[in-house]
Amino acid sequence: MNQRMDRLRAKMAEAELDALLVGSPVEDTYKAYGANRRYLSGFTGSVAWLLIGRECAFIAADFRYYDQAQREAPDFTLFKANGSVEKWLAPLLGEAGLQGKKVGYEPAGVTVATYRAMKTALGEMAAEERPELTPAPPLVERLRAIKEPEEIASLQRAVDLGDEAFSAVSGRIEPGWTEEQVAWEIEKYAREHGASALSFETIVASGPWGAMPHAQPRDKRIEEGEPIVIDMGVKVDGYCSDLTRTIVLGEPDDEFKKIYDIVLTAQLTAEELISTGMVGETAHMLAQNVIAEAGYGENFGHGLGHGVGLMVHEAPRLARTSGDILEDGMIVTVEPGIYLSDWGGVRIEDMVVMENGRARILSHAPKISF
Repeated sequence: MNQRMDRLRAKMAEAELDALLVGSPVEDTYKAYGANRRYLSGFTGSVAWLLIGRECAFIAADFRYYDQAQREAPDFTLFKANGSVEKWLAPLLGEAGLQGKKVGYEPAGVTVATYRAMKTALGEMAAEERPELTPAPPLVERLRAIKEPEEIASLQRAVDLGDEAFSAVSGRIEPGWTEEQVAWEIEKYAREHGASALSFETIVASGPWGAMPHAQPRDKRIEEGEPIVIDMGVKVDGYCSDLTRTIVLGEPDDEFKKIYDIVLTAQLTAEELISTGMVGETAHMLAQNVIAEAGYGENFGHGLGHGVGLMVHEAPRLARTSGDILEDGMIVTVEPGIYLSDWGGVRIEDMVVMENGRARILSHAPKISF
């Protein structure tokens, strides 16, 4: 954690910030928003704020989390923050010696209501002691985008368990199983074999339902011969996996073979050619061009991929409008797809880590070969 704090403080200095507030826009019961807080402090509770200065680090938590904060974030000084932000923010800033200093907050981690409460708290301070509250650039997200060796190891464990869960369940699916049944069997297997949670609610979409990239599983029986998109992920050590495979029960027809071959070619092309220093838009176009040349460019409407870590969607983005630059240590998905409203969809997704300038594939769940 100390090295992360050192890197953050260097970024804060570049941004001319004397301190940074790190929180979450909502009570993070489902561990979906507090990734920056956990990354910097190790705290896994649902509510707390970090205040990080050039020479100080506080964790502001209420009564429910005193013991947990001290246990999980021993490098941070506990500030007992009971009640609303209006009551404790000014005393915290005063204890940190930030009177008149420039304090950044994370725009993505603050609701309008919380921002107003923060301004109210500062408004009650004497004008000469009042810190300047300013939106900060995504400093922590940029740090999180480059994974440390221990993070890569945790992510590989999550990927391996996700691969295992997919293989164990997909091989048992029979006509008549419902989409919900498939999703439940995946979750059950993952939980029974070491997952702390799912990365997200499993997507199982058969037939025309698969034309929606984020379809929810239904109580609908799967039929032989129709494409089935399965998008799933598990959490291990707090880190997420993300995997998509498209399968078919029985003998695939010629339409499925054609669409699947285009998507697989696009994915393999991108995985082979993606390199460090490449902009996210350029990476996306590696797959987009393959699909467009096959006549289905309008049927691939989402980005090629995204970063994965403590959250299943994080920096960088591989998409048509992305200016993010790929660097060694980044872990991203490569997931092209084709979606036809009257037929269904095909999406194939791996996670890869950028190493020595190239993409090394982490996902090894089987793909269809004809």
